[in-house]
Amino acid sequence: MERAGRLEGKVAVITGAANGIGRATAVLFAREGARMALADVNEEGLKETYDLVKKEKGEAFMKRVDVSIEQDVRELMERTLNTFGQIDILCNNAGIGGGIGTDEQVWKRVYDVNVLSAVYGIKYAGPHMQERKKGSIVNTASVAGIRAGAGGNAYSASKAALINYTKTAACDMGGFNVRVNAVCPGLIETGMTKRAFDHARDTGKIQKMGYRCELRRYGVPEEVAYAILFLASDESSYITGQSIPVDGGNTCSLNLPGMKY
Repeated sequence: MERAGRLEGKVAVITGAANGIGRATAVLFAREGARMALADVNEEGLKETYDLVKKEKGEAFMKRVDVSIEQDVRELMERTLNTFGQIDILCNNAGIGGGIGTDEQVWKRVYDVNVLSAVYGIKYAGPHMQERKKGSIVNTASVAGIRAGAGGNAYSASKAALINYTKTAACDMGGFNVRVNAVCPGLIETGMTKRAFDHARDTGKIQKMGYRCELRRYGVPEEVAYAILFLASDESSYITGQSIPVDGGNTCSLNLPGMKY
């Protein structure tokens, strides 16, 4: 596909790039002319994403990063600056699911990956953006952070925290012309949701996946990636502090399509 150039001259860091939304975003960014740092703990999947980016004639490097470890994130930002000289876009996309219980270790791990990783990313990319007086940060949250019933307790709470952090970070950085927004995916077929989708296919119920959304279907990673592209690009230059659902209308109703009252 021919490049449209919406991100020409920009450098992006994408975490959680090994599959799903992160992979779709990396491929789309490559088509739009961005140079990229691709990070994930899953090295095999990361290599597959890197190869797809190269097929699009994109310029990138890949690095194994555990985003729950501050030093890993710091080294990722340092390598990006050493390689490309700038960071224009930060996609804090890495995330994990969580159980429905109250196990302390589960909650700590979910918060480390889903919330603190974004804190670390902004900590080490933010000052560079502030100094240059420009930048766009996009956090991948979830509709589970907006309403109940879309995820386990720890996962939902962590995404609600990420949505709030998006707002507070936007307030902190707005005076430097650095924008911070979030996307809130609904039911999307990704590595995280693979088990549910596989079960639906095995039991002949795949057509029911997403039927409670107003669009009566589930989504695909590319549909979220396009929302991320918009928020990362200059086209959204007057948007900050927002958390935008990409959910087929799920959060606009009571989860009963067509029933508004």
